[in-house]
Amino acid sequence: MKEVENMERIIFTKDKYDMNWLREDCEYAKTECPKELACEVHSQRDGDILKTSVIFTNTGCRPVFTSLDSIGIYMPLNDRYEGSEICIKERCHTHIFCGGDISYIMALRMGGEAPHLGMVLTEGSLGGYSIKRDFAKMSNDRGLFILHPSPAELQPGESMKLAWTIFPHEGKEDFYRKLAAFPGMVLVSADRYVCFPEETVRITVRPSFDTSAVLVNGMPAAKTEAGFIYDYHADACGEQILNIEADQVKTYCRLLVQENLQKLAGKRCRFIAGKQQYNGDSPMLRGSFLAYDNEEKHVYYSDTNDYNGGRERVGMGLLMARYLQRHEDAQLRASLDFYTEFVLRELVDAGSGEVYNDVGRDGSYERLYNMPWYATLFTELYQLDGKREHLLYAYRILMKYYSKGGHTFYAIELPVLAVSRALRAAGMEEELLKLTEMFKKHADYITEIGTAYPPSEVNYEQSIVAPAANILLQVHILTGDEVYRKAGESQLKVLELFNGLAPDFHLYETAIRHWDGYWFGKRKLYGDTFPHYWSGLTGNVYALYSMITGSGEYKKKAMDSVKGVLPLLFPDGSASCACLFPHSVNGIRADFYDPYANDQDWGLYFLLRLEAELGYRFEDSQF
Repeated sequence: MKEVENMERIIFTKDKYDMNWLREDCEYAKTECPKELACEVHSQRDGDILKTSVIFTNTGCRPVFTSLDSIGIYMPLNDRYEGSEICIKERCHTHIFCGGDISYIMALRMGGEAPHLGMVLTEGSLGGYSIKRDFAKMSNDRGLFILHPSPAELQPGESMKLAWTIFPHEGKEDFYRKLAAFPGMVLVSADRYVCFPEETVRITVRPSFDTSAVLVNGMPAAKTEAGFIYDYHADACGEQILNIEADQVKTYCRLLVQENLQKLAGKRCRFIAGKQQYNGDSPMLRGSFLAYDNEEKHVYYSDTNDYNGGRERVGMGLLMARYLQRHEDAQLRASLDFYTEFVLRELVDAGSGEVYNDVGRDGSYERLYNMPWYATLFTELYQLDGKREHLLYAYRILMKYYSKGGHTFYAIELPVLAVSRALRAAGMEEELLKLTEMFKKHADYITEIGTAYPPSEVNYEQSIVAPAANILLQVHILTGDEVYRKAGESQLKVLELFNGLAPDFHLYETAIRHWDGYWFGKRKLYGDTFPHYWSGLTGNVYALYSMITGSGEYKKKAMDSVKGVLPLLFPDGSASCACLFPHSVNGIRADFYDPYANDQDWGLYFLLRLEAELGYRFEDSQF
């Protein structure tokens, strides 16, 4: 192998786009460490294989104890959003797993075309990662990745070495196949990462070397032809870390045991009715569902968009309307009626279908995202009470949406099938015909655009690609037109790249999002949100595709993806709008659930909807 200095470019030989996987604004393998530690960085290259080692030596006369913050190694991969035309060919989604001795990065070109980049730790241990980003770029740059070695103790003169190998791969399956072949590798997987009490989770551990024993939390796993098997019985709610050891190679698998779905939804709805519904002195806000500060124990309102009385907060109303379709509860029904009065008074003009951005029918900021959501609300209310006027309101809202050019907008959660089926059941054939033409026009536009996605509130993101796939697959089901199915499948392939497969409930089938904590949270901190509830949009697309194809694989992916939002809900009914996953962001400690309960209830609504409409049994997900 040839020694390489001042690594500025990683370009794989068979890449027709000559994509540089490294950013230009940071030195590759740049290190930060205590002054008592000397550092050497060496890189060697042989064709497309790059091997790097970093050695830290204690040059002082006293022992050095490091913490996760002490040492940082920069891995400046090109994960940023500069418009779809650049992203599809020259940017990557970076999936990082810092699992101790077993740590790796699966970087995927955003358009899905190989070669992709893989990185595997071959010596040492990583305990986490941080982010450094330019906040002036707001939501369009994920930032620089900083890898943190696990805490260590170095005596005077003692050294600690970390080494890794970077290699090309063809995609997720090929990445894990190549990973499994590295010496000293221990691959861990589970049949689910979010489970419910009394479920059994099967953990599979596959060492790349011969070993007679694998321990999971100190207990022996059973050796089989498929690997070492350990069955974890979920007997208590909460996060469960399973420590795994094979011949002194140590890693982990992280699970979440969540409250039974219907019980959790009931607790959450009662929390909303009791603590997040406003009944104070402001006549405009009366009846609204508002954000809630879990630290200070009060509702919060601001006319700043993402804390106002409209927009995403409608997710609370949707959750309650869906829950009440299965459960009778007079207190919750009174709360929902109070909220519906508020919506019709302050946010929706039932006659014209106009949807306003905030209370007082404030339309000074026009936001097309809002309109399908309130159409969905009135469709759910129709399903609950059978009132024809609620369905008529949903129809008017959608027609108003399309009158504003909605067919060129990538709307999140456009209720194509829900409203169409409701209109047909209500005998409203004329309205159904008109709306179907609008849906087809919308799908035709998305089909024509392909992957040349227009920028939205972020230049390029999962919640642009997910609506494209979702709308196409829904319109295929509605019309039977194979053109929309094929176009939807193309979108699905791009959408899947946002999701990783690491053995951690925060990361498994969770879409990369990295700005929501700033826009919706109390701490207003940018950084990876694993999870954020909109990650479940991908699961909804998987579910549609499984319904079309009968695919058990995509049904399971749907369940894993949508269940992945459940960490944002807590067994007492409280909630968080986002989990900030990295160890730190620009030196500010992260690794926390934001104190604001704001807009996360969409995720729980998705779960109840899938359970009711597609027959998904989330508490019995073996199939």
